[in-house]
This record gives sequence, C-alpha cells and structure tokens, in this order.
Amino acid sequence: MAKILLAVLILIAVAFSAIYFQNSRAPELGVVNGKLMELGSRPNSVASQTTDEQKRVPPLAMKESADATHNAIKAAIKQYGGAEIITHTSDYIYAVFTTPLMKYHDDVEFYIDALTQQVHFRSASRAGYSDRGLNRQRYEALAKSYQEN
Repeated sequence: MAKILLAVLILIAVAFSAIYFQNSRAPELGVVNGKLMELGSRPNSVASQTTDEQKRVPPLAMKESADATHNAIKAAIKQYGGAEIITHTSDYIYAVFTTPLMKYHDDVEFYIDALTQQVHFRSASRAGYSDRGLNRQRYEALAKSYQEN
C-alpha cells in the first residue's frame, strides 16, 4: 500500500511540475508579416487570424483613431481585471492574464492593423489542455467592453 501511495504522490508531483514549467514560460509571440502567431493544437485558445474555424473569433473594428483604439483596448483590459500589460507599441498590445484560483497565465495579444482598420486578437493558455472556454469568454467580455469604450 505504501508503494502505491508513493507512486501516486510522485505522479502528482510530476504533473504539477509540468504544469508549473508550462505556466512559467512565455511563448514566442508577436506579429510577423501582419499576422499573430498561429495557435497550437490544444483547444485552449482563440484568435481572429487562425485557420482553425473552431478557434476563430471575429476581429474588432478600429475606433476613429489609433489613440482611441489603444485607449479602448487598455480600458477593456483594466475593466476585465487580472492582467498585466507587458508590451505596448503603436500597433500591438500584449498582456498576461492570471487566473485567480490556480494562477494560470494566459497570453493575450491585440494587433492593430491600420491598413484593414481591424484589431486582431489572440488569447492562449500556457498550461493544460482545455480551458473550458475561458479564452473565448475572455474575448467576448473584452470585445464588449472595447466596443462600449
């Protein structure tokens, strides 16, 4: 019985170590040739530029100016809560959202495409397999708040 308990404890420790390692590493992100990085194969992400129809969300329309767009995005992030803006440039905002209970990190990007007058969005969980729809729910809440600002 002690051997079984020890084996279970070791498996739990290995699982938590793997999740911690995934959660602590920021992935390679950003805009390349006018596109945010493609999503991985796990179902814990959404994006407006993905080729995977099940993970696609619509891009947002730019506001009347780039400044108004930036301000509305930042206001939406602040209103949603639990985020830290890591990078902010003239056409890109990257924030890390941390879930309250388990402290999982989700990477969220906004790419402001002035040419098409669209704001592209990408949200992906760093750790785990399924996010139970959290990234899509986050997109919907951020999109609503962005449109209201």
